[in-house]
Amino acid sequence: MTTQALNSGATGKTMNKTKLSFMLLLLVGLVAPFAIYPVFLMKLLCFALFACAFNLMLGYGGLLSFGHAAFLATGGYITGHTIMQWGLTPELGVLVGTACSAVMGFIFGKLAIRRQGIYFAMITLALSQLVFFLYVQAPFTGGENGLQGIPRGKLFGLFSLEGNLPMYYFVLAVFVIGFSIIYRTIHSPFGQILKAIRENEPRTVSLGYDVDKFKLVAFVISAALAGLAGSTKSLVFQLASLTDAHWHMSGEVILMTLLGGVGTIFGPIVGATTVVTLQNYLSQGPLSSWVPVILGLIFVICVLLFRSGIVGEIQKFMKKNFN
Repeated sequence: MTTQALNSGATGKTMNKTKLSFMLLLLVGLVAPFAIYPVFLMKLLCFALFACAFNLMLGYGGLLSFGHAAFLATGGYITGHTIMQWGLTPELGVLVGTACSAVMGFIFGKLAIRRQGIYFAMITLALSQLVFFLYVQAPFTGGENGLQGIPRGKLFGLFSLEGNLPMYYFVLAVFVIGFSIIYRTIHSPFGQILKAIRENEPRTVSLGYDVDKFKLVAFVISAALAGLAGSTKSLVFQLASLTDAHWHMSGEVILMTLLGGVGTIFGPIVGATTVVTLQNYLSQGPLSSWVPVILGLIFVICVLLFRSGIVGEIQKFMKKNFN
């Protein structure tokens, strides 16, 4: 048997295990709202999708953005505005918000994609801060008060989303669609080229690929899915605020991705679950004012001791001991 055949078999087994794991997670997701507060679960799913979108760009494209909060906020603001002022149904509002985030991602990418490393990161941060100050002044965002009282409405004009349970299953469906897009992208020829760019960009260029074009497409897909997460989040909490546009949010999604395991399929989900759970429980106790410090300490410990993140270290352990 050739090495290529062995590699194909190993890849097939890995993909089957990934699909099985996803099916188990989906099954857990279907029954979870009967055991855990649905609003908490919806928040977790929104941030998990946000982290997965960021991981597509960082973990597979090698692009570190400090400005992804702009796309999350844009999706939320546009969705809230179109539903409140234009009377769109929730699914149309989400689509419009996602499309606007994709357009913003294209503009950001065109301006930043030719730079690398810290220069790319600083450009995305500067553009994100520009968007933040724009949303502070723009009349349709409500300024520091944000957009409040966004109606959840009726899905397709038929099914009410006002209850937490139907809203949860809508959010779960959105997450599954977004995660499926990411999974398919990663395991497509396009995804393999992204990995090649991440590993050795000069060699990829020498093979005749237009790396800037591939990185731009990855950037736009990541921005669109981040906007999808923001659009869904605005419906869940019936609020779109400046918190989502602040640079702190860009830092949080980096923490989620690195904590869970950058470049892994399920790492961002684990990272988002860990961070959101800690924020939820710590904010209700005497350590509420110390939440940023505690998260910072966790980040430092992760960088020093778990360089591959939680999922990455588990995968290394399993491969080393149970290969």
